[in-house]
Amino acid sequence: MIKFPFQNLDLPFKDRVEDFVSRMTLEEKISQMVHDAPAIERLGVPKYNWWNECLHGVGRAGLATVFPQAIGMAAAWDAEMMFDIATVISDEARAKHHEYLRQDKHEIYQGLTFWTPNINLFRDPRWGRGMETYGEDPYLTAKLAVPFIKGLQGDNEKYLKLVATAKHYTVHSGPEIDRHTFDAQTSDRDFWESYMPHFEATIKEANVYSIMCAYNRFRGEAACASNFLTNEILRDQWGFDGYVVSDCGAIYDVFAHHKVVNSKPEAAALAVKSGTDLNCGCVYNSLGEAVQQGLITEAEIDVAVKRLFLARFKLGMFDPEQDVSYAQIPYSIVDCDKHKKIALEAAQKSIVLLKNENNLLPLSRDVKSVAVIGPNANDADTLLANYNGYPADPVTPLRGIQEKIGADKVSFAYGCSWAKELPLMEIIPSLALFTKENGTVVNGLKAEYFNNRDLSGEPVFCRIDKELDFTWWEKAPADNLNADGFSIRWTGKLVAPDSGRYAIGANGMSGYRIYLQEDLHVDYESPDEAVTQYEYIDLQKGQEYKLEIEFYKTNGTSKFQLLWEQPNVDLQNQALDIAAKSDVVVMFMGLSRRLEGEEMKVKVPGFDNGDRVEIALPAVQDELMKKIHALGKPVVLVLLNGSAVSFNWAADTVPAIVEAWYPGQAAGQAIADVLFGDYNPGGRLPVTFYKSVNQLPPFHDYNMQGKTYRFFREEPLYPFGYGLSYTNFKYSNLQMPKTVKSGENVRVSVDVENGGQRAGDEVVQLYVTDVKATVPVPICSLQGFKRISLEPGQKQTVEFVLTPRQVSVVDDDGNFVVEPGEFEIFVGGKQPGFIGRCDAETTQVISQVIEIS
Repeated sequence: MIKFPFQNLDLPFKDRVEDFVSRMTLEEKISQMVHDAPAIERLGVPKYNWWNECLHGVGRAGLATVFPQAIGMAAAWDAEMMFDIATVISDEARAKHHEYLRQDKHEIYQGLTFWTPNINLFRDPRWGRGMETYGEDPYLTAKLAVPFIKGLQGDNEKYLKLVATAKHYTVHSGPEIDRHTFDAQTSDRDFWESYMPHFEATIKEANVYSIMCAYNRFRGEAACASNFLTNEILRDQWGFDGYVVSDCGAIYDVFAHHKVVNSKPEAAALAVKSGTDLNCGCVYNSLGEAVQQGLITEAEIDVAVKRLFLARFKLGMFDPEQDVSYAQIPYSIVDCDKHKKIALEAAQKSIVLLKNENNLLPLSRDVKSVAVIGPNANDADTLLANYNGYPADPVTPLRGIQEKIGADKVSFAYGCSWAKELPLMEIIPSLALFTKENGTVVNGLKAEYFNNRDLSGEPVFCRIDKELDFTWWEKAPADNLNADGFSIRWTGKLVAPDSGRYAIGANGMSGYRIYLQEDLHVDYESPDEAVTQYEYIDLQKGQEYKLEIEFYKTNGTSKFQLLWEQPNVDLQNQALDIAAKSDVVVMFMGLSRRLEGEEMKVKVPGFDNGDRVEIALPAVQDELMKKIHALGKPVVLVLLNGSAVSFNWAADTVPAIVEAWYPGQAAGQAIADVLFGDYNPGGRLPVTFYKSVNQLPPFHDYNMQGKTYRFFREEPLYPFGYGLSYTNFKYSNLQMPKTVKSGENVRVSVDVENGGQRAGDEVVQLYVTDVKATVPVPICSLQGFKRISLEPGQKQTVEFVLTPRQVSVVDDDGNFVVEPGEFEIFVGGKQPGFIGRCDAETTQVISQVIEIS
């Protein structure tokens, strides 16, 4: 029965929202402006948490299909694939959300408003969060972000499928350690030419419904309290009509760290008046005080509240589920076979072949023995990067190779850890754990399972757990336990097989504490990500150490693994031994999400707070590669990492090099397919690989000169847009007018032919250089690309249309202007102008000069 106009489904959403907000008290309005919004029972509003993640799959909400990390998706250079991936993600997000509703769950990571994608410019490889982005180029970023957002938000005329959020607006890309305090400074030219075009595209081309403002200041204004960035540009200039959400804790930074104002009420009032509608945090709870102090009016608060509720109405949250087609998506589609296939295709397309001397690759399946070596060879966590979900069956590279050629042909050794002072953790085996059961000493730990979060009262049941390696997802360890509120206590003895310095810790989600000899050594709580925590402890061989572990379920998913790194293990010689006995060596090196990421506590040389101080591969990896190479065996280097690394010795010496990023759940199969020729790699670098950090300006410098392919004038290790193939491609018949009038489109076409013996993908790239510009311009600028598939001998005509904006320059005042003059248009399978190792013969570049009058 319709009681109020906002319940009338025949009225437009805006009218329903106007009526709804008019019935709210000021206190109720304020309560809805923080990310964890409480229920308003009298109006039928359920509790809602706005915080959700889906960077490369539904994140932090248990089971999901996990695609390559964003930087890997960008390396595919495939806009159509981005839409397909986003459609899978939004299908799973909808299915999971409605399953939560059926269980009356309304917690973090269970809603429909997603804080994705991260489209910040990856201007410097030292930034730890660069892996979350689509690379260093604003055009590539825009062309990948737009279809991704469309796939998330759907195409229903009435309802949004999800809300996507373009973040972090705008001049934001590290350093992580200073992100709450630094003031980014750029010229007007860099601001409009490099930092803004992709944000503009997400609004004008994708109709993104949410924007997340950044932590830092820009030209003195806190980004989340900037009238210039939000009201003047986003809303007035670009016509954005969605809502703006703060990064988490960013409103607190306005007064506490940036010191733009002096108090919470002032910060809250300034942020709302500047256009930030939703506070991830709790500073907006002080808006009542701000009203009392005359800092803001209720009418100004109403503007933000209406924007927020319009989003919820558009998501169908106040309409019958049967009226919302997206609500009918079944939960069974989560990580289904169809989605797994798309994850495999995405992983395959993301792989970049950097070097293939004497056609070492692809390897023959008839090879008699393969040594698989490296810290990334068999580590499932590395595949998933950050802001990730959890697939049911992730395939590591080691497993992928074993399944490809047979496990009997494959030997494995770690060889080294990722970096010095970063332990290589493994499950503590049952042989090192002891307890008593019925008076008899047995292997394992006594486990007491409680039906509450605080280990209180009597346990529901007890048992012996041989090893602590559990992933319960969103379920409980047993049917008679509450999936949202259980706890476990494990007790027993730990006995070390050797004397020495052990790293002892765990990898888990929810909360846990580890006591040894009754001393607390690890104390961790997070519903977000499973992060390995540890402490170094000296143990004596054969001595019994009292061990107690407490685990308690918070929100989201539950996982716990008890881990250690043993001392006195000669990892390097283990690797050298198996390499000497094998016909081919495949080394899986690179980085790890334990080293690079968001505001991390990493105490490892070369890394700082999630960022990198150096960009070279850690020395322990370089040392191992040199010793393996000295054996004289054919060596293939496969890199897994989220940012550009330098590996100058390997680039000169190792015959075959593959960049695989953090490839997601299908990593092993995709990599094996490339190594053994079942898939011809066609990925391209979305970032420049530099030779050294010495080639870069200071990390804090936000001016673009000297960084990214558009402004970098030295020779890189590998350039943006680079990637090889097992075949070669020929370009011919480049067609475009010789002269065009200012303001007209430029039509360009080219014929591309597969001149080799294998089918393969080519990424056709178009770059523009303004030959006679009167203002500083990029060396060249990507303005078109298309990934195509060609059979041997097949030829295809590829067409591009350049708009006036794409041949414009940015003047000193930040305006886009088309200047008369000469422009050189380059079309080919790579960026123009590079020689040496990057002058690959598998593809070419041709060009023509046009004149704009």
